[in-house]
Amino acid sequence: MSFIQLFKNIVPFVKPYKWLVFFTLLLTLTGSLTAQVNAWVLRYTVDQIAALLEQNKALQDGINILVIITIILLSKEILNTFIQFGQKYYGEKLRIYISRDLAQTVIEKVLTYKLAFFTSGGNQPGKLQTRIDRGIESITRLVQNFFIDILPLFANSIVALIMMFNANFYVGFVSLCIVPIYFYLSIRQANKLSGSRRNIKDLRENKSNGILNILESITVIKSFIREDIEAEKQLELQNNLTGSQMKVRKTSFLYDGLKSFVEQIGVVIIIILTAYLVLDGQMTIGAIMFHILLFNNVSAPIRQLHRIYDQMNDALIYSESFFTILEADHETEPTGFYRSQKVRGKFILKNVEFTYPGNSEPTLHNINMEILPDKSTALVGLSGAGKSTLINLLDKFYEPDSGEIFLDGVSLKDYDTTFLRDNIGLVLQKNHIFNGSIEENIRYGNPEASFEEVVDAAKKSYIHDQIMSFPNQYNTSALLLSGGQQQKIAIARMFLKNPPIIFLDEPTASLDAVSTEQIKNSLDAIKKDRTVITISHSISQIIDSDRIYVMKDGYIVESGTHEEIYKLNGTYKDIFDAMARSLNIDKISKTVNS
Repeated sequence: MSFIQLFKNIVPFVKPYKWLVFFTLLLTLTGSLTAQVNAWVLRYTVDQIAALLEQNKALQDGINILVIITIILLSKEILNTFIQFGQKYYGEKLRIYISRDLAQTVIEKVLTYKLAFFTSGGNQPGKLQTRIDRGIESITRLVQNFFIDILPLFANSIVALIMMFNANFYVGFVSLCIVPIYFYLSIRQANKLSGSRRNIKDLRENKSNGILNILESITVIKSFIREDIEAEKQLELQNNLTGSQMKVRKTSFLYDGLKSFVEQIGVVIIIILTAYLVLDGQMTIGAIMFHILLFNNVSAPIRQLHRIYDQMNDALIYSESFFTILEADHETEPTGFYRSQKVRGKFILKNVEFTYPGNSEPTLHNINMEILPDKSTALVGLSGAGKSTLINLLDKFYEPDSGEIFLDGVSLKDYDTTFLRDNIGLVLQKNHIFNGSIEENIRYGNPEASFEEVVDAAKKSYIHDQIMSFPNQYNTSALLLSGGQQQKIAIARMFLKNPPIIFLDEPTASLDAVSTEQIKNSLDAIKKDRTVITISHSISQIIDSDRIYVMKDGYIVESGTHEEIYKLNGTYKDIFDAMARSLNIDKISKTVNS
């Protein structure tokens, strides 16, 4: 990303605050003029005092000079106080507003992206967070510093340079010649550091993602006593990051020394030239200090160039990643416009094939199936057979590579995605619980639900009595619940949503036997007059299904009722018998019958 592209991307976020920009620019112009007052006053003071001394006049003759310069300098400082306050206040206000807008815009945009965006391209949560946070930080810091530091400094420099040329062409020309040399060194410095900065960006993303992985996997790490291994991984990342940072600082210090040398050479030339012109009678003594102070105003922004370039290059590097996220329009979830009056729930899949992004091997092969409305359909197969992938396609989280999926005779591609998902209830093996109360988490299924409806949903999922046993009852933090209790909260959400289509992906996997029976009874009740698709390794969850599809290695290998496909002596029989043996059915049967 070039500087021009960066500013083009920033402009839409700055445009709503054009009045803030206008006031800041006005203050900057005023400040650049007042910044030259010291040089004028110093020249006037030196020349006037020198004249008085030549005339052998005493202090009382120069009192009026002191009064004048005191009034001018104090007035200038008072005015500067208000100008600097305004610049900093408006600059900070602009930064805060733009930071808010950038953050909100990227969040709203990311929420529209399809799942493939989050599972490919290195878009792990830790890396995405780093890209977003560092991108917003670097962009807003650049905007703020542009109005607080960069713009005022360069305005001062231009005004001071004009004044130097106006006072003496040769002195102004010498000052002007220093500027391109300084710029050249700064550009060389930026180019030299660009590769290292990108490397630092990648290392920071990996570090952030590594820390997030440790926090998410802390139980596994401790159970296998692998703390040393994880610490070693992080140490390697830290050492690589430290090495890159030291390389950057070393290069920066080298170029900073060269630029400081160039600046001091400029000061020496100005002193020698102005002294010569004074001795030649072309200038007054006060002009020496006048030009030195003006040259200081010219060189001040040049001295800041390394910092400015650092910030701009940081903004370029991190904003590139940030705007890549923000402008990933090709990742936006596809949607149609079709909305039916009533969803019956009849799915037909014709020759569906699917491969996950980044994978070379297809996950689903030539899937042909029919899921009838008001019926219960089970998907059975070993882990990795493609059952959950099929659910993802039916929920339009992904689109098939080929083939077609129809719902009530209309292609799934033509459905409005929001409308479709509003008519589907999804309960996963592991459901996310949000930071908030139990009531808020259940109400996630229907934000408009009343408290009574929330309680009714909790009762249907057999969690109400446990909730009432807590001191804060429905105001208890949902994060304090056990895994099984959280699963019941997720099922309560589905009851509250009350959709015509239900997808159950191992809904009772983390529940105890009593809770599993309770939930099964509750699910059996809600299955009435709905289209239900169940993925489960539990015999009780699949045996009563109206139709069972058996999947193996991404293919549908068998289908029918339990009795029909069990008699085939194929994959289903092997899986069912293994389930029975794992439950030790024979011993359970003897115990129950005794």
